[in-house]
Amino acid sequence: MKVKYDSHTDTLSIVFQDAYPVAESDEDKPGVILDYDVDGNLLGLEILDASRRVAEATKIEFQAA
Repeated sequence: MKVKYDSHTDTLSIVFQDAYPVAESDEDKPGVILDYDVDGNLLGLEILDASRRVAEATKIEFQAA
């Protein structure tokens, strides 16, 4: 999994799988874009205007259970 915040575009991207090409993107809610492969599996998501939608767009915490 890859997480990237671009302060220039204020975009937060989370990529779950990058081994497969994106076949379809869907804006589920305004400013939230979901990317899918040809089988409909979720590959990643992108949050536009992230600083308005995420409390701390530049901070990430990872926890494995």
